[in-house]
Amino acid sequence: MTKPVLKYFDLGNAVTAFSTTRKGGESSGSYGEFNINCFCGDDLSCIVANRRSLAQVLGVDEDHIIQSHQTHDTVCRMITGNYFQLPVNARKMLLEGVDCVMTNELGVCVGVSTADCIPVLLYDEKHHAAAAVHAGWRGTVARIVEKAVVEMQYGYQTDPKDIKAVIGPGISLYAFEVGQEVYDEFAHAGFDMSRIAKMYNKWHIDLPECNRIQLECAGVIPANIYMSGICTYSQPEEFFSARRLGKESGRIFTGILLK
Repeated sequence: MTKPVLKYFDLGNAVTAFSTTRKGGESSGSYGEFNINCFCGDDLSCIVANRRSLAQVLGVDEDHIIQSHQTHDTVCRMITGNYFQLPVNARKMLLEGVDCVMTNELGVCVGVSTADCIPVLLYDEKHHAAAAVHAGWRGTVARIVEKAVVEMQYGYQTDPKDIKAVIGPGISLYAFEVGQEVYDEFAHAGFDMSRIAKMYNKWHIDLPECNRIQLECAGVIPANIYMSGICTYSQPEEFFSARRLGKESGRIFTGILLK
């Protein structure tokens, strides 16, 4: 069995934080090689094999890799120990329409799937709690990252100043060309467009920077925010990009495991 090639992020010895690459899996074509997302049209047998190999690398049970069905909304779901006592169908229902997953359970890996959208990992070292956030442009406009910080405050008594954050692989300002209607959505939501947008032939928006600003607004210390600087559109051989490959293609899984 091949092993997935992961991009690791340093958030401390008590967690494993990472993004999958396209390397080291069983999938092929626009899904090749490594994809564990079952909502994008990949062969199920390949997904199962890839998921099994990721679990082995992480040293966890396969069902402890938590992956929701994302819908570009702002729903956050907390995974507790009781979750694993539920029937499979009940677990699936709890993860339907969820774009942020968080936990303080040891041996549980929460993660999100992206292919140009922005994955954000949050880790509260003091309370040993973590969240994975899917921030596409719609979720970014709706300030899902700020909401996730608030949810961690309620759920784990997290002080934002204790949060370490990773803004993972996603589309860059240069590659994210948008129509006027998308620009207007950000402007109407109160974003400082002089900081996040630039006109080339059309408007371009800096999604990683949008989410970094949100983290600062939520109280996260700037020095605790790590920007991966990886543009998925510019590195399609290494990372999945829906704009390059189409929607029927694989997804990056960005996760955080509490040890």
